[in-house]
Amino acid sequence: MATYAIGDVHGCFATLRALLERIAFVTRHDRLWMVGDLVNRGPRSLEVLRWAAGMDERLVVVLGNHDLHLLARAAGVAETKRRDTLEAVLAAPDRNDLLAWLRARPLLHREGNLVLVHAGLFPAWTVEEAEGLARLAEERLRDGRSRDRLLAEFGVKAAERWSHERPPAGRARAALAAFARLRTLTPGGTMCPDFSGPPAEAPRGCMPWFEVPGRQSAGATVIFGHWAAMGLRLEPGIAALDTGCAWGRTLTALRLDDMQVFQQAVVDF
Repeated sequence: MATYAIGDVHGCFATLRALLERIAFVTRHDRLWMVGDLVNRGPRSLEVLRWAAGMDERLVVVLGNHDLHLLARAAGVAETKRRDTLEAVLAAPDRNDLLAWLRARPLLHREGNLVLVHAGLFPAWTVEEAEGLARLAEERLRDGRSRDRLLAEFGVKAAERWSHERPPAGRARAALAAFARLRTLTPGGTMCPDFSGPPAEAPRGCMPWFEVPGRQSAGATVIFGHWAAMGLRLEPGIAALDTGCAWGRTLTALRLDDMQVFQQAVVDF
C-alpha cells in the first residue's frame, strides 16, 4: 500500500487519469491525498468531482480557494470570474449531491507528522492550533446560518492578520483565508493578498509563510499547493506540489512513503 499526495488538478481530468496510470495507482490498496482546487480553470471539473466523490475512504481532499469559489457561486454569494469553468457543475443533475460532498471536505488533514492543507498556515500557529481552527471554520461552512456569510467574506481578498483575540467568526474568516489563500506575509504577520508570482518577486516586505522565522509548525511537514508560480519545492518542513496543471504545465504526485516525485504533462488542453 502506498500513499500519494497530488497537486492542484483544476478540472484537468484526463491529466489526472494519466498521472494515476503513471504511478500505477490501485484503488483497493493505495491512498490519495489531494491539496484542493479539484475544480475550475480546466475543462472537466464535473468529471473530477464525480470521480472524487466515488473514491470513498481511499481519498483525502482538503478544500482549496477554487472549491470554495464553486460553493460560493452555488450559494449565490459570488460573481462569475472571467476564467471560471464551473457551469457544467452548476447545471449538473447531481449538482446537489456533489456540492454536499464538497462541503464535507476538511480544510486540514493530519496524520502523525504530515499535515495537508491547500495554501498555508499562519506562522503563529502550532499544528494543534491549526487543527482546532480548521474544525471551527469547517463547522461554520457546514452551518446554513453562517456558511453564506463566511463564503461571501472569503470572496473579498483581504489583508488578513491572525489574532487570538478575535471572536469566533473573525477567527474562522482569518483561518479560512490562511488555509485556502495564503502565500506571503509581512514581518508583522499580515497577508499580502494580491501577490501570486514567484517567491523571488514578492513585494518588498513580504516573505513566504513557511520562511517566517520562528514558525510554530516547523516541526511538521506541511504538504500544500496553491502556488503555481513557485512550482515543485521539497525541503525540510514543506512539500509544495502545485506545478501549474491549470496553466498547461504538469500535474505532480509525491509518494509520501519515500518522497519520490512523479509528474505528468498536461493532456487536457
